[in-house]
Amino acid sequence: MPYYAHRSDDGRWQTIAEHLEGTAKLAQEYCIDLLKPMAEKIAKYHDIGKYAKTFQKRLEGASVSFCHAVCGAIAYQEQANQRDVFTPMLTYCIAGHHTGLMDGGTRVDTPEDGTLAGCLKRKVDYTGENDYTTYQEEYLVQPLTAEEEQPALAELLSVRKDPFEVLERYAFFTKLLFSCLTDADFLDTERFCNPDTKRGMQGDFKQALEILNHRFSELPHTTSLQQARSRIQNQAFQNAEHAESIAILDMPTGSGKTLCSLKLALSNAIKHHKKRVIYVIPYTSIIEQTADSFSKLFGDVLPVLQHHSNYTYETGKEEEPELAEKMRKTCENWDAPLIITTSVQFFQSFYHYKSSALRKLHNLKDSILIFDEIHLIPTDLLQPCLRAVGYVTKYLNGEAIFLSATMPDYEKLFQRFLPDCKYSQLITDHSDFPFFKKCMYQNLGETDYETIAAQAETCENALIIVNRKKTAAEVYRLLQGKKFHLSSYMTPAHRSASIQEIKACLKRKEQITVVRCRYNSNLLLFEKQITVVSTSLVEAGVDLDFAVVFRELAGLDNILQAGGRCNREGKRKEATVFIFQTGERPRDMDLQMRINKTEGLLRTYEDLTASSCIKAYYDGIFQFHETQINENTIGRFHPQTKTFSEQKMQPNQIPFRSYANSFAYIRSDTTSIVINDESDEVCQSLIAQLKGGHTGVRRSLQKYSVTVYLNEFGSLLQEGVLDDFGTGIYVLLDSRHYDAEIGLQIEMQPFGIFL
Repeated sequence: MPYYAHRSDDGRWQTIAEHLEGTAKLAQEYCIDLLKPMAEKIAKYHDIGKYAKTFQKRLEGASVSFCHAVCGAIAYQEQANQRDVFTPMLTYCIAGHHTGLMDGGTRVDTPEDGTLAGCLKRKVDYTGENDYTTYQEEYLVQPLTAEEEQPALAELLSVRKDPFEVLERYAFFTKLLFSCLTDADFLDTERFCNPDTKRGMQGDFKQALEILNHRFSELPHTTSLQQARSRIQNQAFQNAEHAESIAILDMPTGSGKTLCSLKLALSNAIKHHKKRVIYVIPYTSIIEQTADSFSKLFGDVLPVLQHHSNYTYETGKEEEPELAEKMRKTCENWDAPLIITTSVQFFQSFYHYKSSALRKLHNLKDSILIFDEIHLIPTDLLQPCLRAVGYVTKYLNGEAIFLSATMPDYEKLFQRFLPDCKYSQLITDHSDFPFFKKCMYQNLGETDYETIAAQAETCENALIIVNRKKTAAEVYRLLQGKKFHLSSYMTPAHRSASIQEIKACLKRKEQITVVRCRYNSNLLLFEKQITVVSTSLVEAGVDLDFAVVFRELAGLDNILQAGGRCNREGKRKEATVFIFQTGERPRDMDLQMRINKTEGLLRTYEDLTASSCIKAYYDGIFQFHETQINENTIGRFHPQTKTFSEQKMQPNQIPFRSYANSFAYIRSDTTSIVINDESDEVCQSLIAQLKGGHTGVRRSLQKYSVTVYLNEFGSLLQEGVLDDFGTGIYVLLDSRHYDAEIGLQIEMQPFGIFL
């Protein structure tokens, strides 16, 4: 009898052998040379379970349940040498190609356990009509030979003195193979079942570089600051000619890091025959700003693929439904030349366990990665994140560019975690940096928020940045006149709208008034005053320019990034960032530690922007978290205790799923709730679909959602103002708890006064 893998909606049948061969061809194409034999094997074994009569009946419409993925893993283990080092690697991929990579487990695991060890003990389940061994009559496949595995084995043995490095590389190889398999499996199936599906994007790096070079040629070079900017950028371009695979672009705020890094990436993409440029940004609050500027710059010459939680192609961003669907599918595996994504999305491509996240990993091959605001990588995740970048450059023929105006000194961490990777400093001459000191920093010492609000109102325009969302709302209520509020208590839609209005107000020519500024004895003429109060989200790349910035004491990186919003264009002769603190102490221990470090630097350094000051700050941070940084590796993580230890682990015990669940790039003690924006028709339509049980709108609702701590969620749930309509996606029902200007209000007094 013929054995089939798929049946299309129009009645066509694809045999298992055809699917296995098609998947194997794609998986090998996607994989690196070192692992191509493994990619072929896992592809040819992955669906042999479909030879079982039970599965064939299921294809014919019978309502039966059958887990075919485990069959290939069992068959491979039975045929392979039990002591072979790569048997676990291949069985992880085969067994998990639908449900995701699982924990290796232990010898005592039972068939009921969801570990690889448990799954491989389920042979008893595959008898009778569940017997899949008839594949041997039609499709002969053999495990790896010693000759096929030798190159990869030699690579692992080259670091055998460091067992944790061996496990890290083993885990990376496994995830890369898993990526090749799952993407190949999905695409071969799609090509058979839906051959008219359109996916993937094209672009022209050479034309894009010409456009960018023209933009650089149009930039003015009349002022000393503009000339200094040009010299710094040219220094980066010249040093990039002989740069290593990891390039450090340490440039001051306002010196044009974004366009400079993009030109470096496009130039190297052309020179080194790269396939794609991936721009990684820490916060969704600034990603749309960057994506819009790139789209306007390049147009159809180099289209931008956005992949982040605030962007969906189903909600009017694209007019053509067919094109929208194509873009959505392209996000699945990043088959595009220019991608803008978040740090969360990028690093989940390495440390998640699901195929939906790992599918795109192989497409990092031949890519250039640009990490904006690299200093914002969570300290406890520095080891896995730096390792990820190192493996892209070492094994996937990739390159990386690190960007920051407050660049940490990663040298010691590179030596510790990336011993085979080399890096280059693109800016070695800092003599032009003083031109970009467009503001001074003054420590006001201890004060209160009422005083800061009053002082801000006497300035031409002012930005107040505080450490807590609740504080931002309180200070906003203290302000008079034209004022704005920014925090993550606001939905991304309202936040983006507020930022655009702030920009318009800062540029708008309104009535000129005469005000005596308490920080300047001269009478000043300036436009009608506005004040903005925000949390730290405004510090990472939001393009705003204020005369005065008030920054609540925090880490040095926060203070210097806040300075990037003060006199950003350098048009004022005098501008000041005022550092203040109140009697409050944060509950967050990491923030308190950073405050303590900064307090010491304020007493020691006259110039907070000095390289030595920044180095001292990060050295102190890294030293404080040294144990955390060193421990955080998958080879030290034990799923039973959820802790890290020195106990040695074998390749068949790697806890892929447990480590993925512990890899919290964003805080794990938070959740999202949807705000019912009655003024937005799209939002109303999406909520109506949700009420009808359509959970597929979850992603589209992200731009109308806010993130809250679990205790805040519990408070709102107990009050009865949340409902999930049976979907698990909670919607805020009481509009009194949300204000478009200040966002979510957890606690209210009568008349909606924020506590």
